[in-house]
Amino acid sequence: MKVREVPRSPGQRKSDVLERWGSELDIWVASAGADGAPCLVPLWFVWDGEAFWLSTRATNPTGRNLRDSGRARLALGHTRDVVLVDGAVETFAADAVPAAAADAFARRTGWDPRRSSKGYAYFRVTPEAVQAWHEEHELQGRHLMRGGEWVV
Repeated sequence: MKVREVPRSPGQRKSDVLERWGSELDIWVASAGADGAPCLVPLWFVWDGEAFWLSTRATNPTGRNLRDSGRARLALGHTRDVVLVDGAVETFAADAVPAAAADAFARRTGWDPRRSSKGYAYFRVTPEAVQAWHEEHELQGRHLMRGGEWVV
């Protein structure tokens, strides 16, 4: 990617972010344990228009961290095309997840955690803050959502 001479407008950044949320399959998930130890893993995701749906084992570090803290940071892109999302996390057992969310996840990823070995949970991450930028020239204006509300 080349540095653009003119930064994208906030509206264009929001449009680009929403397009990526609907088209990309993998997202980086950052969480932290009670001891503060960070954990960063890539997971498949589905964006349903309001929240991200993720799935992993409830007993692995990411699953425990998401459940216990109720917080996550999600990241898309490489260092020259960044989208960061801070959000609140709700945890659902595989037998308690809303069917529409689990079905959408299975369609999108080709994998249905409800049919895998026991121990998988679903995590609904509702965005509270969103930032997006391409390199330094777009740092100004990178905050697209604050307090769960789009500011653009």
